[in-house]
Amino acid sequence: MAKSSKTITVEQVGSPIRRPEDQRATLVGLGLNKIGRQSTLEDTPAVRGMIQKVRHLVRVVEA
Repeated sequence: MAKSSKTITVEQVGSPIRRPEDQRATLVGLGLNKIGRQSTLEDTPAVRGMIQKVRHLVRVVEA
């Protein structure tokens, strides 16, 4: 399969303090761990699902 060239950039805007452990792990999986940090990821259904899970803690900067 060919790799997708589409990327998506997300920025952490919320704190993982007092959040369930699975949401903290999802942020780490997205490459985020501090407010204001940005991560550019491949635009796949798995990444979209991770963003959906922590949508209250992240903001999509660029799709």
